[in-house]
Amino acid sequence: MPVAAPADKRFRRSHVHPAKKRRWMPSWKTVAIVVTVSAAVVYGTFRAAGVALTANALTINTITVTGTSRMAPGEALAILDGLRGSSMVTADLESWRQKLLDAPWVADASIRRVFPRTVAVVISEREPLGIGRIQNALYLLDQEGSVIDEFGPKYAEFDLPLIDGLAPRADNSDGSAADQRAALAGRVLADLQRRPDLARKVAQVDVSNANDAVVVLKDDGVLLHTGDADFADRVQSYLDLSPRLHEDVPRIDSVDLRFGDNVFVKPQGTAGK
Repeated sequence: MPVAAPADKRFRRSHVHPAKKRRWMPSWKTVAIVVTVSAAVVYGTFRAAGVALTANALTINTITVTGTSRMAPGEALAILDGLRGSSMVTADLESWRQKLLDAPWVADASIRRVFPRTVAVVISEREPLGIGRIQNALYLLDQEGSVIDEFGPKYAEFDLPLIDGLAPRADNSDGSAADQRAALAGRVLADLQRRPDLARKVAQVDVSNANDAVVVLKDDGVLLHTGDADFADRVQSYLDLSPRLHEDVPRIDSVDLRFGDNVFVKPQGTAGK
């Protein structure tokens, strides 16, 4: 039969708690491997996305051209042909703009990116204001006296004044005098454009003397010496005085308008200037 043993107070039951489960902590090597692999995956994804964007959304495949009238849009597109297929980000648009500025009719041009895949080109054309006679050939001139294009049947609708005296002289090897005469022609044309009604009456301008533009009006034939400034005002002053001048001198060869209110009239048949 069971026997109850007397309790010995010298012994106490120890309070023992069950051990907690130990958590696993990765080593620094494991962390480094995980980080490296993750970075490689992210980089690879980024590169793949970048390649896809470069090949598609960031590749120029459309070029639009506006602002042309005399210059066909196809001419501008031909100049910019190498731009198609370039990167929208890295394409040097300024260098392509400079190529456009070399075209005869282009006065100015702007090129801008239109994402995702388009480049928009806006062209400002040069305005022809005169027809220059240079060494037996005719050329359209702009307001600076610069040649735009050779004048021919395709420009027959232009009713513009004829500009003489632009050919370089034989004793002018550096062409500086020719440049001065071209600049004078440009100033005459530009100043006359302030008065379109007056500009339409001009038949011819002679700039043989770089300091004196000689203007001839339609249905008149009188040589008007206008100097090197105030061309429109001086031509208008002649028109205002014309009835009185022709009354006093029926057959006028030339009128010098360079001296303000002092107008000098040369009758036909008079020797000298």
